[in-house]
Amino acid sequence: MYFPLKFNWLIIISVSIMAVSCNPKLDNPLIDILSKKDTLIDKVIDRADKYEVQLIYTQIDRDSVNIPHFTDFEYRLDSSEYFYPASTVKMPIAFLALEKLNELKKQGFHVDKFTSLKIDSVREYQSSVKNDTTCETGYANIANYIKKIFLVSDNDAYNRLFEFLGRDYINEKFKEKGITPGRITHRLSSFNANNKYSNPITFFDDSVLYQQEEIISQTEYLPLELKKTSKGKGYFDKNNELVNGKMDFSQKNYLSLKSLHQILQRVIFPENFSSNKRFDLTANDYEFLYKSMGMLPAESDYPKYDSKKYYDSYVKRFMFGDKKEPLPKHIRIFNKTGSAYGYIIECAYIVDFENNVEFFLSAVIHVNENGIYNDDQYEYDQIGVPFMAEIGRKIYEHELKRKKKIVPDLSSFEKLFDM
Repeated sequence: MYFPLKFNWLIIISVSIMAVSCNPKLDNPLIDILSKKDTLIDKVIDRADKYEVQLIYTQIDRDSVNIPHFTDFEYRLDSSEYFYPASTVKMPIAFLALEKLNELKKQGFHVDKFTSLKIDSVREYQSSVKNDTTCETGYANIANYIKKIFLVSDNDAYNRLFEFLGRDYINEKFKEKGITPGRITHRLSSFNANNKYSNPITFFDDSVLYQQEEIISQTEYLPLELKKTSKGKGYFDKNNELVNGKMDFSQKNYLSLKSLHQILQRVIFPENFSSNKRFDLTANDYEFLYKSMGMLPAESDYPKYDSKKYYDSYVKRFMFGDKKEPLPKHIRIFNKTGSAYGYIIECAYIVDFENNVEFFLSAVIHVNENGIYNDDQYEYDQIGVPFMAEIGRKIYEHELKRKKKIVPDLSSFEKLFDM
């Protein structure tokens, strides 16, 4: 795996030349794929505004020394139009948790992603973590939380990393790295939590290695200034009572599809970004993340998952989301998906080692026919997931036929899964 110690500015120049998503001289393969008739894709695209569809597809071409160059193609991309990012926000939180650990190590604290930790509770709506039987040691650690996030999209794991970071740290890092528009301000599936306060955390082995006191957010997060932050015609509140009127999303998390797409690219190919845009990760961190993102639930021993409930495509919507059969061994999807309030979002780096295929794909679709939120009546299985699976297959089929001057060397990713 190549992780440059020094950034080569020639790479930036060559990559920028290839980033031609708005170049009118280039044919956009998305247009051809989306215009095919008598398919589920066609039925959705006919009402793309209603379904709030957005897509980004990145072709990857390697040069003579295997450096990747990107060409982006977009469909209805609009970073100023709000959609709820659901569990995709867990992805940058996982990356930032590793970055914060590296900062602590530089400060002289002997902690890493495998260091045992305990989480305290000092407010009535908080909960503590004393033990974790899903970890081999019996105690929680950052690595296991990250694996849970990518293997099954575990909400509690995200919430614990949110507590480790604190929301001001998260959003300051976004600003530093130019991740915009984007903002993460709250836990998930936690109605009563005050997100201003983060639980105390202790890292330890035989003694205390690092003690983090309660973090109190000092920033006032104003309503998002985006289009369409009020949605629907009704919603069930936390008391399960129907409220007639639009639901206000202006205080919720937000990451644009382009932000999500580029966040993933910064970790898959950090050498394509200047040092101030990257996450501060070690070679070991990258290898750990690639394995966690590409692994299937059944391949994990800690945590251990029931393969009948957590089947291969449980969090792999592109290409395989509408099926429960085992995934082909030669295909790996390094991704994060999310679904909530009728939204399905996924961003992924998809690799076929057998056919030397690689590409990035990110998409969002909104399915909420009755316009009511929190009623669990969303057309995920009927429209949302089948659309995501089919668009993934169509892009993959296009990539199988696409001729490349240089065959990519994908061995560094493939060897991670020699199990």
